[in-house]
Amino acid sequence: MAAFAAGGSAWNLRVAAGKIIPGLLPGDSVAVNGCCLTLTREADGCLEFDVLEETKRLTNLAALAPGMAVNLERSLRYDGRVGGHFVSGHIDGCGRVELFEPRGKDHYLRVAAPAGTGRYLVSKGSIAIDGVSLTVAEVAGDSFAVWLIPTTLQLTNLADRRPGDPVNLEFDLLGKYVEKMLAAGRS
Repeated sequence: MAAFAAGGSAWNLRVAAGKIIPGLLPGDSVAVNGCCLTLTREADGCLEFDVLEETKRLTNLAALAPGMAVNLERSLRYDGRVGGHFVSGHIDGCGRVELFEPRGKDHYLRVAAPAGTGRYLVSKGSIAIDGVSLTVAEVAGDSFAVWLIPTTLQLTNLADRRPGDPVNLEFDLLGKYVEKMLAAGRS
């Protein structure tokens, strides 16, 4: 991350980026730590985005500081292959890292989700943490755990997380729709 500062009409987020820049145009969507943002400008190897107060308040973008790594991902093309979970880039809330430790050759990450959101957590279901789509390994109320493979640790910012750090969470999209449809059927 290069800079995050108040602008005239919105917060301005500037992110140093390399690999994902080719072909990006202003107006394209890019997920930054899982938050779907609209590209406003690309210059000198950096991407710029306007960030609303609401986005800043509801995500971990407010905790960004110069030099911090962020996860960047372009939007899925409609003619592209879907090889993972459905992730929209619409953050449901911030969680807090409770525990992150190596266990043998594996890495275990436990996160406390916002109160009352445990209903969206299903063992072997999906969760996006800072935009990284993962499989839930354990659920205990509003807390959950995932296991991270070495590739995830190498290619994302999750290796930098420590207990107490805020993380953006996006719960399974299909589960949220099922909940809404079931609730509508009861009314």
